[in-house]
Amino acid sequence: MNKLYRLSVTIITLNEADRIERCLESVKDLADEIIVFDCGSTDATLDIVRQYTDKIWQTDWPGYGVQKQRALAQAQYDWVLAIDADEALDPELQESVRKLLYEPRGNKVAIKMPWAVTIYNKRLDHGRSARSPLRMVWREGASFTDDAVHEKIVHGAGETVTLKGRLLHFTHRNYGHANDKNTKYAWLGSQKYFAKGKRCHSLFSALLRGFWTFNLVYFIRGGVLDGSVGFLIAMNYAQNSYNKYAGLWTLTRMEKLDNKSKKAEST
Repeated sequence: MNKLYRLSVTIITLNEADRIERCLESVKDLADEIIVFDCGSTDATLDIVRQYTDKIWQTDWPGYGVQKQRALAQAQYDWVLAIDADEALDPELQESVRKLLYEPRGNKVAIKMPWAVTIYNKRLDHGRSARSPLRMVWREGASFTDDAVHEKIVHGAGETVTLKGRLLHFTHRNYGHANDKNTKYAWLGSQKYFAKGKRCHSLFSALLRGFWTFNLVYFIRGGVLDGSVGFLIAMNYAQNSYNKYAGLWTLTRMEKLDNKSKKAEST
């Protein structure tokens, strides 16, 4: 059977030498081109990448959404797989993507891939893994939002499907890395919400957000079935949620005080 469609793979990187090869190995036999945007790696990341592609751009860091859009803008082919450097397609998912490239597309424009967070030597099949992020789109009409964190892919009108297999996500190197990453993402999330006009007027609501996130990950999405690591991850995400809204509360508070001060000066 002849291949009907070609695939561009885009990856953004920064000091991913310990994880990037696993990612590249999982897509090398599927991709017609691999596009890498790096924002200043000082380890062996680019040495490893050069073994798989010469389509490498070294840039500043404008935030996740803008950087992924830069990479998408360089893609030439029909389908685009935007995969993170700490992810990899398992064999079943590789086969699902291959099948997609050899069969008529129909009205498909967006592809979701079931997650499998792998952390502390355990693959989590529930909890935080109980969702399927959008990772692959029909290039025409596709773009990334310019959000600094938790960016989204915008795609053209059509069908969204979920493939079989798992997208392995090696999210944290160790617990210290988890804490650093969660703190960074929480503050970026606070600023993102504030910039979009969202406000938090009570620390109690931030606390409730944390409780809700724990219940969502641990009970509703079945993280309890992932054992002790599942509990730890649910607690981490609850803390992250609390920190995000606590940060938003501080921004809201400072805005109120600033407005009050300006009002006093004008009277």
